[in-house]
Amino acid sequence: MQYRIAKDAEPQFTLLLIATIVSVLLWVASWYIPLVGYVVYPLRLFATFIHEGGHALATILTGNSVQSLTVSPDGSGEVYSLGSGLLSGLLVSSAGYLGTTVFGAGLLAWIRYGFSSRIALYVSAGFVAVMTVIFGFLAPVWNLFATSTVGGLFFTIISGVFLAAALAAIAKFASLKWANFALAFVAVQCLLNAVFDLLNVFFISATTTMHSDAANMAAATGIPGFVWVLVWMVVSIFMISVGLRVYAVSKNRSSESVFED
Repeated sequence: MQYRIAKDAEPQFTLLLIATIVSVLLWVASWYIPLVGYVVYPLRLFATFIHEGGHALATILTGNSVQSLTVSPDGSGEVYSLGSGLLSGLLVSSAGYLGTTVFGAGLLAWIRYGFSSRIALYVSAGFVAVMTVIFGFLAPVWNLFATSTVGGLFFTIISGVFLAAALAAIAKFASLKWANFALAFVAVQCLLNAVFDLLNVFFISATTTMHSDAANMAAATGIPGFVWVLVWMVVSIFMISVGLRVYAVSKNRSSESVFED
């Protein structure tokens, strides 16, 4: 059988394909050309804010409290929270990687159905701003820096303000063509970061005892961390496949067939 893209999906699919090719080329080039790494660095930090924001939101939704949210210069991040309960812990620990995947897949669906890219960019900017102000600044200050340092707070605020301002500026001043591309690029970067991060944490969990979300899951359940990473991978791949399939199906039922002999 031959896979065929629905006719009305071709413009969005082309946009996604270009964004994916550019993203992959930048990632590969960054391994060999250090200066290229500065191009993808802000996007790496953005994905970290989404990841840690997923932990923070899951913490609040399960009735617990966030002590601090920190994003580090190396692209890693941490959320410290207070709470109890096995189910709560499992949801909070899983919300980082899966939340990043959901965010990226959600942007794919948003683009596919022709909703405003500017609105999505503004929402993304607002999300980063809220995470920065409430959990990156107010929460650690309120808790007297019990789980955060001044240096960590400073970088989190600076990077959060920069990212929020950059996304809002693109939404406001970029042409529609470039706003659409920027949103597709952000979506692809979120998904790539989620996949690469899961691969990294899989090897970390399988070979070391370093602190990670998977290590938290292992400590709570007694099930090895790499098993939880595999579960996250399966769920993430499923969500990504659903998001990509949205690009291949027509919005009209009469043209929903995307396979032919």
